[in-house]
Parts: sequence; C-alpha cells; structure tokens
Amino acid sequence: MNLVYADAYTLNPGDLDWSPITSLGSVTLYDRTAPDQLIERLKDADMVLVNKVKINRQTLEQLPKLRYIGVTATGYDIIDVKAAREQDIVVTNVKGYGSASVAQLTISLLLELTNHVGLHADSVRAGDWARNPDFCYWKTPLVELAGKTLGVVGYGDIGKSVAAIGLALGMTILVNRRHTDEQPPEGIRYVDQATLFAESDVISLHCPVTDENRAFVNRSLLNQMKPTAFLINTSRGALINEPDLADALNEGRIAGAGLDVLTVEPPLPDHSLFSARNCLITPHLAWATLESRQRLLHETAENIRAFFSGKPRNVVN
Repeated sequence: MNLVYADAYTLNPGDLDWSPITSLGSVTLYDRTAPDQLIERLKDADMVLVNKVKINRQTLEQLPKLRYIGVTATGYDIIDVKAAREQDIVVTNVKGYGSASVAQLTISLLLELTNHVGLHADSVRAGDWARNPDFCYWKTPLVELAGKTLGVVGYGDIGKSVAAIGLALGMTILVNRRHTDEQPPEGIRYVDQATLFAESDVISLHCPVTDENRAFVNRSLLNQMKPTAFLINTSRGALINEPDLADALNEGRIAGAGLDVLTVEPPLPDHSLFSARNCLITPHLAWATLESRQRLLHETAENIRAFFSGKPRNVVN
C-alpha cells in the first residue's frame, strides 16, 4: 500500500516520532499541499492522510486507486464522505484524543478574561509595579468565578470536561444538548438554548457545525446575554456570526470573548474581531499539546492497522 500524508506538518512539526506510521508501509510525508498540487501528489496513493486539506467529489473522481482516507482530526467536513462512499473509499477520523487539552485551553481563555494575567505581567515588566506607591494594584476589574454560572453548549467529551472544571471552580453548570432524555449528572441542569444564554455568566461552545446551527450565535442571541457575560469558543468558528459578535463587544453588550477558532482559518488581516474590545484570539491551538498530538498519531496508526486487517474502525462514511 502506498500512503501519502498531504499536510503532515500540522500533526508533527518535528517533535514526534513518525515510526508508528512510517513502519506500516511505503509512506510519503508532505509538510503542506496546495490545492493545485493535490492530484499530482495523490494520484498513485492507495491511502491518504489529511488534517485540513479538502478532498471533494471532483478530486476523488481523479484518484481511482484511492481506497482509504484517514482524517487526522475529529471533524471530517473537509471530505465529501458521500462521494467517498460511492467510490468504496473508507473514511476514518480520530475521536477523543484532545479532549483534555481543549478543555484546558477553554479554561485558560476564561481565566485570562477574568484575571488578565498577561496584561498584569506585561505591566510589571514595564516597571509599573516598581513605580507604584502601593504594595499592589490592578489595571482592570477582576472577576471571581466561584458562584457564577457556566453555560456549556454541547455535552460530548470536551463539554463534559469543561463542566467538570467549572464545578471544581465552584460554578453552577447549565448544559444545552441535543439529547436530554436522561437525568443530568449531579450539579448540572439541562436547559434550552434561550435559558442558557440568558442566565449564564460564561458561555462555552462545544458542538460541531451543522446546517441548523451555523452562525447561530448572532445578534439576537447575543442580546440575550448579560452585559457582564463572557463567550468562549474552542469548537468551530462558523458557530458564531463574527460581525455580530464584534458589534456586541464594541458596544459593551457583552463583557468579552475568548476564541481559539474563526470561520476562515487563517483569517484575513483586517478581520473584524482583531480590533474588537476585550476579545482574546488564539490560533486554533487547543488540540495541539504534545501529549494530544502523540495520542492522535498513535490512534491514526491504529486506524490504518484496522483497515489493513479488514475491520476498519472509526469509520465516518
């Protein structure tokens, strides 16, 4: 089998050992692959790995040898899974590898919004503390999370991890999820979307993008939030109407936002949220801890082995 990884640098920029994958056969690793390079690089491949490289129906029709696509991520909307199924191409993903890391960044963004650690560390380095007549100071109001309400939209592995951390911080937890036919865990209340947005002091998004929820966080929903509330998104940028969020921040209708994802990545340099008031943006790095990527590489190799054995796992099509 001839295996080609079209954008290998994202998973492993050099700090991981490729041997779990390279030991499986003839493997070609490309750091990055531009759209106009895709067909030429994949034309002889029986198997393909991709992280963010898109493979549509037109591309698949030009790759008659292809039998397997491994998405080295949980989300697989980059692949036309219907077209792949029609061509008897197995498509797999990797679930759960980064749940702890994404939950960790979610809370990191929240703590930065409430404690402004970076702002105060920079202030101290600039000499503000040394010049201060008092033993302490703060440059912006600080917020205690204990007793506040955390609203979690989506209750998969990551949403559950974030809710658990919120409970440990002494927060009240509201959850909006698709399936509420079971009793919620102790300390957690299932609510509808309107209730969650109206009552929460912090709202954290942890759901995939669908046709039904694309840009659902819009002006109308943002207007239901408390003016003191924060919005966190470490899920998918397309869940938010970004111009509406920029307006809500700049007009003081919500207190702040912490985002690890945007609708278009990488974004244009004049993105409306770059200049928005009290908006923290990180470059889609929540999943990218060393430990998380190590698990992803290992699980990708296991998916390939399962395909070789005739019993593919984590099949999404």
